[in-house]
Amino acid sequence: MRLVTASEMREMDRLTIEEAGIPGVVLMENAAKGATEVFIDHFNPSEGSSILVICGKGNNGGDGYVMARYLHNFGMRVSVIITGERSAISGDAFINLSVIEKLGIEISEIPDDAEFEAFTHRLSGYSYIIDGIFGIGLNSPVTGVYKNIINAVNNSNKHVMSIDIPSGLNADTGEIMGAAVKGDLTVTFGFAKPGHYVYPGRAFTGRLVTVDIGIPEMIASRLEITRRLIKPDDFKSELSTDKPEAHKGTKGHLLIIAGSTGKTGAAALTAMGALRAGAGLVTVGIPASLNSIIECKLTEAMTVPLPETKAGTLSYDALDDILRIASDKTAMAIGPGLSTNPETVRLVCEIIKRCSLPMVIDADALNAISMNPEMLDLLDQRRILTPHPGEMGRLTGLTTRDIQQNRLNISREFAKKRGCNLVLKGAGTIVAEPNGVLNINPTGNPALATGGTGDVLTGIISGFLARGLNEVKASTAGVYIHGLAADMYAEENGESGMIASDLLDKIPGIMNSLIKGLNSLKL
Repeated sequence: MRLVTASEMREMDRLTIEEAGIPGVVLMENAAKGATEVFIDHFNPSEGSSILVICGKGNNGGDGYVMARYLHNFGMRVSVIITGERSAISGDAFINLSVIEKLGIEISEIPDDAEFEAFTHRLSGYSYIIDGIFGIGLNSPVTGVYKNIINAVNNSNKHVMSIDIPSGLNADTGEIMGAAVKGDLTVTFGFAKPGHYVYPGRAFTGRLVTVDIGIPEMIASRLEITRRLIKPDDFKSELSTDKPEAHKGTKGHLLIIAGSTGKTGAAALTAMGALRAGAGLVTVGIPASLNSIIECKLTEAMTVPLPETKAGTLSYDALDDILRIASDKTAMAIGPGLSTNPETVRLVCEIIKRCSLPMVIDADALNAISMNPEMLDLLDQRRILTPHPGEMGRLTGLTTRDIQQNRLNISREFAKKRGCNLVLKGAGTIVAEPNGVLNINPTGNPALATGGTGDVLTGIISGFLARGLNEVKASTAGVYIHGLAADMYAEENGESGMIASDLLDKIPGIMNSLIKGLNSLKL
């Protein structure tokens, strides 16, 4: 599903008006009519309910004026506040402001801080607030009376709906521009925006509904949209390709290089994630002294004891064995629980250099790369890197804070520069493709903030790789299903107390539901 930036949305609007001949005032009417219908469906207000519509000076405010008209006609008690002076309103917004003036709808202004105090006292008299202060074009910090208004709305304890995007959010990045409205519902127009799904914006958006305003597909498809929301239709057909004569040998064979003393759990969780994702065969390469432990943990996977260091980590002497074992496999996962022992790091780098299998590179394998930056030049589209923000910081020389503040652009530039696929984990996981396309995952919740869930994700993605999904399909399917498993757990049990292995049993049922189109969670 397309996610469009503010500039892309403006260009679609312009082309629709100039080339398709649909006037801007019609687009505004369509948007506000749809938003009103969603507002009524979501809140189910009773006749006579008191609604305050707060409108800025631009077209976002114009949408608010049209909503005020519809709600007034539905028998609601509507008041409008303009955050500025009426004389500043122009264009399509002015046309619709003039209409509601003639209908007798109460309109007042807050041009400056002097009028703000009276505004705060009025808020208590309304049951609902509609936020139409700023639209998707906001790109500078919110200050002064605008910031005060937004904070007052957030402190009002009223039901709040935002028009197009919560005022104060950057539509492209999800960044809070000084202050942002945090409400129950956002109705956006044409297409959702990245800021609706990238944190912290996602936490401020509430329930998101997209309204079709009449932009022709021939115009929307002309723009090269490079940001997408991951949806099951992107990959579900790939999950159901087994033929009646399928057997374990036709469903792929994954080699996992993982584990060290004290970290056999990482290897086991990765293996079980791959098996639950449908890999036909899984072999785990483990330090020799740990083989009996991993055999007890895993019944369905095979294990291979490999040469080790005195510290119980994989030795460089394991290289030839690993390359030989990999020769008849279909994919590899490397990194979970390996340690950063210098000899193990050397081994990891050599495997990445010399093994041509599609490969998920995670955890300590990522750390090995960050310790040897020249390895970054050897990556290609067969490689899927799965860092959390701290690991991403080490790969790029940036701080975790830097990564979190600019997740989209950093992910895009890294994947393009290195020619690899990147899965930047965290709230709103991003799958960045080498061609510059960004896929944003809508599933997942704080239940995933526990040890081992990343190992399960590595297993799921690499299991899909082993089955034959390409790197992008494997990554997008993996992060979506992994997050959905956590969402299902949270729906049943709450977000606290989940452990990584709780995800495993949910994976087959989720895949079956997605194949049959039975995704019951509203995502």
